[in-house]
Amino acid sequence: MILGIDVGGTHTDAVLIDHLRVISKTKVQTDTANLLKSLFEAATALLPTASFSRNLERIVLSTTLSTNAIVQDKTAPVGMVLLSGPGLSPSLLPATPDTHFLKGYANHQGAEVLAIDHKEIQHTAEAFRSRGIHHAGVVGKFSPRNPSQEKAVQAILEPQLNHLSLGHRMSGHLNFPRRIATTRLNAALWALYGSFVDQVLQFARQLEITAPIYILKADGGTFAIAQSREFPVQTILSGPAASVMGIMTLAKISEDAIALDIGGTTTDIALFADGVPLFEPFGITLGEHKTLIRGFRTYPLGVGGDSAVRLKGRTLTVGPDREGPAAALGGPLPTPTDALVLLGQCAVGNREMSAASLAPLAAVLGLSLEETAKQVVAQTCETIAAAIQTLVDAVNSRPVYTLHEFLNGKRLAPRKLYAVGALARPLAKALGTLLGCAVCVPEHAEVANAIGAALSRTTAELTLLADTERRRLSIAEEGIQLSIPAGFTKEDAVRIGRERLQAMARQWGSSEEEDVELMELQEFNMVRGFATVGRNIRVKLQITPGAISSLQQGLM
Repeated sequence: MILGIDVGGTHTDAVLIDHLRVISKTKVQTDTANLLKSLFEAATALLPTASFSRNLERIVLSTTLSTNAIVQDKTAPVGMVLLSGPGLSPSLLPATPDTHFLKGYANHQGAEVLAIDHKEIQHTAEAFRSRGIHHAGVVGKFSPRNPSQEKAVQAILEPQLNHLSLGHRMSGHLNFPRRIATTRLNAALWALYGSFVDQVLQFARQLEITAPIYILKADGGTFAIAQSREFPVQTILSGPAASVMGIMTLAKISEDAIALDIGGTTTDIALFADGVPLFEPFGITLGEHKTLIRGFRTYPLGVGGDSAVRLKGRTLTVGPDREGPAAALGGPLPTPTDALVLLGQCAVGNREMSAASLAPLAAVLGLSLEETAKQVVAQTCETIAAAIQTLVDAVNSRPVYTLHEFLNGKRLAPRKLYAVGALARPLAKALGTLLGCAVCVPEHAEVANAIGAALSRTTAELTLLADTERRRLSIAEEGIQLSIPAGFTKEDAVRIGRERLQAMARQWGSSEEEDVELMELQEFNMVRGFATVGRNIRVKLQITPGAISSLQQGLM
C-alpha cells in the first residue's frame, strides 16, 4: 500500500492506494501553524491500526512549505561568497548586502586561473558572524566544470556556520546568475525545511511507520526525505507539481489541454501540448527568483474556494487574498464556496451562515441572494478563464518545451479542460463554456494531488563534461572529477552517465531501474594553432517524471 499526502494552503488531502485502487481518502483542514497536526489527522483517518502502518510500501508528501516561506519572506538571512572572476560586472548579478566577491576563479574549461585567498575567506567568516548569519552559499562561475574552489571555501567556512550550500550541487547548467539565486534559496530554506523533515520523521515514528518516505519535487519526481534535507530548494512548487502528476495519472491526455487544480487558496494552471505537460527545463521562476530548478510550467492564480469576495463600488471582486475559511465554516467573509453552498452545489458547512455573509452584497447590488451567489460564481469563473487565456497567449509568444523535447513552431490551441481540486465539479462546466473547451473531471478529482504524489517515481538529472585534452571528466551534480583516457568517446560518456544517474536515483530513494533519457549530446573539436588537440563532450541525461515503472500498466 502507498500513502500519498498533499499539504495545501487550505486542505491536507490524503489517499491510501493498494494495487492501483484508492481504498480510502480524506480531506482535513490545514493548520498552517502546526503542519504536523494536519499530517496526523489525515494519516490517522486512513491508518486506524498499526497493522496498516506495517503494510505500507512508501509514503509520499507534497508540501507548500518552501514556496510559502519564499513568497512570504520568512526564510533565514543568508551570506553569499561569489568567485566570479573577470568578464561580468557584479552589478549584473543577484547580490545582497551580505554578498562577498572574493578572489579565485576557474576558466570555462574548469582549469584554475587564480587561487582563492584563505585570509580573505576567514575575514568573510568573521563578517558573517558579526551580522548574525549562520547560513551561506558559495558559487563559482564555472564550478560545474571544476568544483574544487567551492570545496576549498567550504572547508574554511563551514565549521563556522550551521550550513553551507554549494553552487555546483544545485545544477549542471552554467547560468551563473540563476545558480547564485538557486544556491541562496537553498541556504535560506535549509533550517526551516530541516525542522519540517524532523517533524515528518517524528510523525512516522509515532505511528510506527517503517516504510520509506519521499517528498515531491517541482519536476513531479520524488526523492527520499533524508536526501531532501540537503536540497530543500528542490521542493518549491511541489504542490502544483502534484496537481500535474495527479491529472496525468487520472486522465488519458493526448491533445493540447488545460489542467486546473481549483483549491481553497489558489487555482493552479498547467498546460499540455499533445498530451505532454509544458516544462521549464532551464529553471522555474518564483516571484523575483529565477532558479535552475527544473519543473513544470505552472501558474498559481490567487483565486480559490476560500478567496475573499468583496465589492468595489458595485463591482464584485474575488481574491487574491484569503482571510480564512468560507463563512459556512465560520470564516469572516463571503467566498465562492459560500456562493456554491447557497446554490446547493457544494455540501459543506452551514447554509444559513453562507446566506448571512452574502446578504450585505445582495443589499448593495439590489439582487436576491440566489442572484448574488450566481454573480459570485460567474466572476470567479471569468477571473480564472481570463488568467488561462493570458497564459496561453504568453506561452505562444515563447519557445515551447515539454518534458521530453523542444517543440519548434508549436502553437497551443487547447480544446479540452481537465479539472481537479475541491471545487472542480461545480465550476468546471462553466469554465469550459467560457474557454470553448470540452470538460473532464476525473474520478477522485478532489484528492488528485495526493494521488499524483503517491504514484510518482524518483527523478534525477546528470550533466557530464569530458575534456579529452586534459583527460578529465566532470560530473557537476555529484561534484566529482574523474580521469579518462585520451581515446575517450561520446559513447563512453553516455554509458558512464547512465550508470551514475541510476546510482543517483537509488541514492535518492528509487527501488527500481528507471528509464534514462538522453536529453543532450554534443561533441566539439578543440583546436590550437591548426591542429586538433582534443574533444569537448557534453552529455545531459534525466529520469523523467511519471508513474513508478511497475505501476505504468493499468493506472486508474
